[in-house]
Amino acid sequence: MTATTPPTGGADTLAPGLEHDSPEPITLEMGDAPIVGAAASFQPSDDPSIKPFSYCATDAELANLKQRIAATRWPERETVDDDSQGVRLGTIRKLADYWLNQHDWRKIEARLNGYPNFVTKVDGLDMHFIHVKSKHENALPLIVTHGWPGSVIEQLKIIEPLTDPTAHGGKVEDAFHVVIPSMPGYGFSEKPSTAGWGPERIANGSIELMKRLGYGKFVASGGDWGALITDFIGVQAPPELLGIHTNMAGAIPPEIDAAAFAGAPAPEGLDEEERYSFDHVSFFYKHGLGYAQEMAARPETLIGLADSPVALAAWIIDHDIWTYRQIARVFDGEQMGLTRDDIVDNITLYWLTNTGVSSARLYWENKNAFFAPKGVKVPTVVSAFPEEICPIPRKWAEAAYRQLLYYRKHQQGAHFAAWEQPSAIVDDLRTGFQSLR
Repeated sequence: MTATTPPTGGADTLAPGLEHDSPEPITLEMGDAPIVGAAASFQPSDDPSIKPFSYCATDAELANLKQRIAATRWPERETVDDDSQGVRLGTIRKLADYWLNQHDWRKIEARLNGYPNFVTKVDGLDMHFIHVKSKHENALPLIVTHGWPGSVIEQLKIIEPLTDPTAHGGKVEDAFHVVIPSMPGYGFSEKPSTAGWGPERIANGSIELMKRLGYGKFVASGGDWGALITDFIGVQAPPELLGIHTNMAGAIPPEIDAAAFAGAPAPEGLDEEERYSFDHVSFFYKHGLGYAQEMAARPETLIGLADSPVALAAWIIDHDIWTYRQIARVFDGEQMGLTRDDIVDNITLYWLTNTGVSSARLYWENKNAFFAPKGVKVPTVVSAFPEEICPIPRKWAEAAYRQLLYYRKHQQGAHFAAWEQPSAIVDDLRTGFQSLR
């Protein structure tokens, strides 16, 4: 793959001046009225390489986005009465109508800027992260990593319950300091201009970030790509790492995973829970893997993601059938764990930062089986949700994570658990890591 160098200035960079030693806030300045927000008043350490950060899209960019949505050239309706051909025309038109006529980016922008945001250079790339410290002195440091097509927006709902537990049904001893990075090529982090940024390298960068913030001990959590990265943090097992949490466990036994991928019948001897998991992941491999295969093979071909906001939206919401069906129901008017604003806020972030293609390259970089055990060496907390791509049974988790600290099977929830079922994730983090404090 040919390396791509991002242009200077604009939405593809973190703005001029990142090399300066000045503690002045860094603003991703998109217009004439940048805002600095709460980040400017919070310095996480004495390291001058860590700079406050904020973001403001220009009115012209937001107007251009609306114009592009309005000018969408629509295809004809699908020829079936189900979702077997992909995102249904009725669903994406409802999303586009909401995006065009009701969505207000400024609300989520203000919310993002209301948290302490920073940027620092890690392994040669500028990494953006949110860092919210608890008021409770003995809070446990936690790094939470998002996935694709997620972003730091995916994790916002868990910040207050984790950092201020006494205001959200918890106890002082439940408190966490929370660090939420944007992965390289995602959101406000820099886009790699050379190959080599796979999940192992991102994991190493996450460890470096936590050390730079001065944390002598910490735990890690993630879903989707964040789950792989968190697993690899657990494989590297630096002395500062106490344990990890995952809501997409890498725990399918190799022979079962191979049968599912090949479209073969379920192996003999599976119990009811294992068979449910096998059927789920088999369906995904057969019907839902296309987006990942295209990004793994030819990410640069997806130039339409940089040119058409509606193309980007359709690509993003077709991640897995269970999440897609939830999204379709949301735009049909149902009240779900995800809201219309949740969905469109996240898509808009991808659009404004032009990260549709740069985020896809992570699939090209990855050489690992998503659901295979990675050899995690540290205590592990596992959350299992019934509509995950592969809901992991306890026996699989016990075999894959030799120091399984805590396991919980939830009654509802799908792939983007922190976004859709934040209280469940918060409960698992509080309870699961209790013994490590």
